[in-house]
Amino acid sequence: MQLRLGFDIAYRCPQPTEMLMMLSLHPSLSHRLLTDDRLLVTPALPLRRYIDSFGNLCQRVSAPAGDIRFTCDFLVSADDAPEVQPIGAGATPINEMPDDVLLFLLASRYCEVDKLSALASEMVSAHAPGWPRVEAILGYVHQRISFDYKKARPDRSAFDAHEEQVGVCRDFAHLTIALCRAANIPARYAAGWLGDIRWPRVPGPQDLSGWAQVWLDGRWWDVDARHITPRHGRVLMAVGRDAADVALSTAFGQAKLTSFHIISDEVAPPAEWMSSNHEPRPLSLVAS
Repeated sequence: MQLRLGFDIAYRCPQPTEMLMMLSLHPSLSHRLLTDDRLLVTPALPLRRYIDSFGNLCQRVSAPAGDIRFTCDFLVSADDAPEVQPIGAGATPINEMPDDVLLFLLASRYCEVDKLSALASEMVSAHAPGWPRVEAILGYVHQRISFDYKKARPDRSAFDAHEEQVGVCRDFAHLTIALCRAANIPARYAAGWLGDIRWPRVPGPQDLSGWAQVWLDGRWWDVDARHITPRHGRVLMAVGRDAADVALSTAFGQAKLTSFHIISDEVAPPAEWMSSNHEPRPLSLVAS
């Protein structure tokens, strides 16, 4: 299948402000590009690109006082089948894990491994190492947290989400990650596009998504406690220890978000999935 991905995001800065943007397709997926995914800035400003320590493509810009707009609109190829779950995948002994994977067994800002270690041990004790333990954690998180956009807050941690039993996609991901790490399963945070591709449409504007990745059988696998059912059209933007490492934008000063529009749609979907509660609108790639 082909997917149309993009965004139209604007900020207002009261004074010149340095900004760091993490809004690009993950470099590991560049072979799937069908059209140019260049990030455009209005007003026209130079961007400085670099790859961070997690392998994400980041872009720096010196924003002037006033309005600044970031747009991108491109096509990628994607598998026609739903994503594969690591059924039957085994655990990697800690002494055999690559050095760069060990980091994802440690606690991080939003994932308090120590506070959840006893719960995780109890949860996985009856399950074989590997996918059965991950599956048990995913099922628990899915049942524990109720999704509610209206109760989202940026400082909620994995332990907070467990106690409050409410959250958004990042909270499902953080709790999954913390419990996996507490069970000695490397886990990291992933962010990207996940539209309602061949899935019942959710009314309202589209958004980006956060989910977890786990290390089993020598590779990373996407897992999602909010969406237990394998999905179509999940596309990676960035990975890190938790959401703090994959912020879409970081302003070293004040930058008020004034517009936020995400595109994630299938090009020419099958007839049974043609209806939509949020028709994609074209992005203008020139200054408005």
